[in-house]
Amino acid sequence: MIIPANHTALSVKDLAIGYKNTPVVSKLNFNVKQGKLMGIVGVNGIGKSTLLRTVAQIQPQLSGSIQIQGKALETLNAKTLAATVSIVLTDTIASKNLTVMEIVALGRQPYTNWIGTLSKTDTQKVAAVIQRLELSDLKYKKCYQLSDGQMQRVMIARALAQDTPLMLLDEPTTHLDLYHKVKILKLLKTIATETNTSILFTSHEIEMVLQICDTMLLLDGKNNTYGQPDQLIKQHAFDHLFPADTLAFDASTGTFRIKN
Repeated sequence: MIIPANHTALSVKDLAIGYKNTPVVSKLNFNVKQGKLMGIVGVNGIGKSTLLRTVAQIQPQLSGSIQIQGKALETLNAKTLAATVSIVLTDTIASKNLTVMEIVALGRQPYTNWIGTLSKTDTQKVAAVIQRLELSDLKYKKCYQLSDGQMQRVMIARALAQDTPLMLLDEPTTHLDLYHKVKILKLLKTIATETNTSILFTSHEIEMVLQICDTMLLLDGKNNTYGQPDQLIKQHAFDHLFPADTLAFDASTGTFRIKN
């Protein structure tokens, strides 16, 4: 199915998220266009991961609406959801004794038969994803032999092999050095642009997200501002994100300065 680039992949309106009817964040409103990269930023414990898990239907929404490809999230059955949304969480995989190719092939589960046999199309898609993410030299390596950066690329490859119009990633740059953080974020931007995949991810790397994302959602528990990075800067959305005696946001450079 070919989806137009201006199509709305994800629409969230007046959403409240949380646990056992206790909201963590309320009144969330944003959308993700097809083929665009959107970052969710905010301080620790504000609800970034909870939001991703709610969009993936891992936990229920408390109120409001979530539409994916124009359909209410709660109306999607498990098979349809698996072919529509892929997710990479911070949890470690169950067995690091699997090879890179085996992990990537798991992304094809929504399309395989009941015993999980890969078709010719499945095999071709897995091979194409491995090549795109530059994993060809690693495809027969066990996952326990990989670095954190390599393992992150493998998990992204598994999600990409799932061939969904919407991809969700929770803190994809965690435990990586500066160089590999940048590589992963640039990779996500390339995937969104070249494969017309909508990508929504959480991050603590606010300054990097400002530079690379098409849109951002700033979770602060109050305004929860959404928009293009330059718009958020003009709205002074980052000015009071951290205590004023600790960090100050420089709008001219899009960076935070340590207060002496």
